[in-house]
Amino acid sequence: MSSEKDNPSGEMSFWDHLEALRWVLFRVVVALFIVLVGCFIAMPHIFDSFVLGPTDSSFFLYKWFGSFGKGGGMMVPDFSDNQFHVDIININVATQFLTHITTSLWFSLVIVFPYLMYEIWKFVRPALFPEEKKGVKTAFLAGSTLFYVGCAVGYCIVFPLTFRFLTQYHVGETIVNQISLNSYMTNFLTIIFIMGLVFEMPILAWLLSSLGIIHKQLLKDGRKYAVVVLLVLAAVITPSGDPFTLSVVFMPLYLLYELSILIVKKAPPEED
Repeated sequence: MSSEKDNPSGEMSFWDHLEALRWVLFRVVVALFIVLVGCFIAMPHIFDSFVLGPTDSSFFLYKWFGSFGKGGGMMVPDFSDNQFHVDIININVATQFLTHITTSLWFSLVIVFPYLMYEIWKFVRPALFPEEKKGVKTAFLAGSTLFYVGCAVGYCIVFPLTFRFLTQYHVGETIVNQISLNSYMTNFLTIIFIMGLVFEMPILAWLLSSLGIIHKQLLKDGRKYAVVVLLVLAAVITPSGDPFTLSVVFMPLYLLYELSILIVKKAPPEED
């Protein structure tokens, strides 16, 4: 065990850093396990109303769109249909049990995310200069907030609109959609978690700007190329390439890009 006499400068050695990182991981794993147990216990009570909420016309987004009157068409769902309901079926013996575990794990990861960011902040804080600490702390707080906003956008907007379009789309009138539990949960968790991650774009842009890698004018000049990249990213995120769901995902991504332009630094003045 090291002491101040052994290390009068107060600087941590490589093994001290490794020990600190070990305790960070230990605390995060313990917190994740505790929340996981809580989510596992509560899951049967929230699964039908929350996770399966987008499968019924009573979902708040459907009701809000339906208030605008009858719409729909080949590429836009008809939200005026109050009889919309999709039964999720299970075709494998162990799927319900595995879904219970995996969904609890994903929920616990989302809940523990701010604590994870806090532990990372505590770990890197001693290595920062005083003027750097304020900016990095703000970045961690903003990163946690944007992650939750992204997950909320994924659950409230992107997934339900994508799900309703795909379940109401028919290539033939005699074909009946039967959505398996595994298929539903894969799309549900993937879209929501990815939306949470892509909402970290402004923070990533800010960090790259702080390192001098990008600047405001660079993002402005690359706006037309960014549109193409974001369209490709939106196509990757969504399970379909139809114009409706593509635009639903693309618009938040483009707004995040514009937000990134606002917060990154200007280009440093050129030296003579």
